[in-house]
Formats: sequence, structure tokens, C-alpha cells
Amino acid sequence: MGRRWVLAALALCLSVPGLPVPPAAIASDKPLLSACWAPEALTAKPGEKLSRKHDRSFDAPPVEGWLATPVEPAPAGALGAIRSVRLPPGKKLIALTFDLCEQPGEIAGYDGAVIDYLRRENIKATFFAGGKWMRSHEERTQQLMADPLFEIGNHAEAHRNLRLLQGKRLHDEVEGPQRAYETIRARFARSECAKAQPAAVQSIAPRLTLFRFPYGACNERALREVHDQGLRAIQWDISTGDPSPQQSAAAIVHTMSHARPGSIILNHANGRGWHTAAALPVAVAKLRKEGFEFVTVSELIAAGEPVIAPGCYDSRPGDTNRYDRVVRRPRPLQTTETPWTPWP
Repeated sequence: MGRRWVLAALALCLSVPGLPVPPAAIASDKPLLSACWAPEALTAKPGEKLSRKHDRSFDAPPVEGWLATPVEPAPAGALGAIRSVRLPPGKKLIALTFDLCEQPGEIAGYDGAVIDYLRRENIKATFFAGGKWMRSHEERTQQLMADPLFEIGNHAEAHRNLRLLQGKRLHDEVEGPQRAYETIRARFARSECAKAQPAAVQSIAPRLTLFRFPYGACNERALREVHDQGLRAIQWDISTGDPSPQQSAAAIVHTMSHARPGSIILNHANGRGWHTAAALPVAVAKLRKEGFEFVTVSELIAAGEPVIAPGCYDSRPGDTNRYDRVVRRPRPLQTTETPWTPWP
């Protein structure tokens, strides 16, 4: 018990919300960040991590329209969920991933302490963002886009259980984040600060290529829809359990210590990773001492052979079936709500 408390206390001391991002973290290799935001505009803000309940400001789905970037088929043989990557001998790469999900009837948070730490320590990571989360956090989404340390993946429109959807509802839930992403990227590209950095803007991927299923739950129909929209399903082999308030920083550190070469680690940065920011400094230091390097999911996949499961699960097949009781039915649009319109 004493060791656990020491680890938790150390992590809490090392991860201080609101600690400024040093200029070195937004140096010349991050021209969009330095051109468009002062360092203090990038750091965590008081109260920003908290979710707001009973707020339906962004519940209305995006207005349907054409997508600027065409769908490219997912790689052949990729139907299934990637859980980790088999690497060549001697390579010790790990992908840190953070979910940014938001359900109907709420505005989820933004855990700036997590992102601040990653920037300070120059750690690459992949963020799986829901379309609704991106729409309610547009500037933060642009900051993640503009940072070459990070990549953004698709985490469905409003965190519905895709096992319960079919037809157009399923299609729209998968496509929604791409519509949000394209619109936010286009608005950013039209800003004065971004216009001065055209090459950097072009380096922002025009299309999301990775997908993470809400609840880690899927079926063959949902997998096929994701594949047909040109996306690769990404799961994990290490889940920190950070959405649980009972999962201490020390417990998260212990779980992450089980990572092996090619691991994909699941965390949250939407305010529901209760002790994630506190655990990261200790866990990352421990893994770095063991010789691990942190890369994005795309870089991890490119470095080896994906380990693909035919279905989705958390730690063992069938353990996400309980989420079939989680039904998110579309609510009729109220007259006080305005659909989010792309291409203003």
C-alpha cells in the first residue's frame, strides 16, 4: 500500500494542471501552433476538464453534404479490429491513445493536463475523437490538428453502440466525424495565421483513416461499414481503466507497465480519465527507462504486422456484450436547436 501511495503522490506532483507549455514545445517544427496560439492559449484551463450535463447545444447532427476528400478503400485483409502490432526483433514501440468521446445531452471535457504533459515531453499520441466532441471543442480540435506530435482518429459521431445500428443510422454515425473534421480543418485553413503557413496546413491529414468503436463493441455489420468507409478499426491490448474513479494513478501506472513492444494503450482525455494526467509522468518515465519509444498508431502499424481480431472486445471476447443494453435512440430535433452547418 505504501508503494502505491508513493507512486500516486509522485505522479500528482509531476503533472500540474495549468503548467505552461514551454516555448521549446512549440518551436520551429510546430509552425502552426506558434503562429496561431500563444503558449498560454494551449495550456489547460480551470474547469475545462469537467463535463456539462443537460447541455444539448451540439446534439443536432451535421447537415448532410458532400465530403471534400474521397473515400479510399481500407487495406486489403484489414476487416477486423487491430489490437496490437507484431514488430521486428529489437523494435520497442508503443502507441498511446486517448479517447475524446461525447454523448447526446452533454458537453464532455478536455483534459488539458494530459495534452500539456505530452507536449512538454515531446510524446507522440493518437486521439480518437467523436464528431460531436470535435464540434463542441472546435479550437482544441484545431490545436490537436496543428501539432505534428499528434494524429486524430474517428470515434463515431455521438458514442452510440454501433452493434445496435444499421443502414443509414450506422453509416451516419461512422461518417459524422469525417464531416466535422473536414469542416474544422477548412475553417482553420482560412484563418489568417494558417494562411501564412500553407505547407504546414497541407501537412494536416485531409481524411481520418483510423476508427475506434464506442464501448469497444462491434459486430460484422459495423466492421464492414467502417471498412467500406476506408477506415481501419483500432482497439487495444492495454486498457488502463481510467474512466473509473476507483482506478488510482498508481493502478494506472501498474497497468501500463504491462505494455510490450507493439502495444496499443487505451486512455481518455475528455475529462473521464480520472487519474490519467497524474499517472502519465510516472508510467512514461518507467517505460522510457525500459527502452520504449512512443509513436502514433499509424506509425506503429507501418513498423510491423497488425494483430487483427475478427471481433471487438475489451480484454476477452464477449466482455463488451453488456453494452447492448446501452441504447441511444435519436431524439427529435427541437425548434430551439440549429443543425451544425459545414462550409459556412
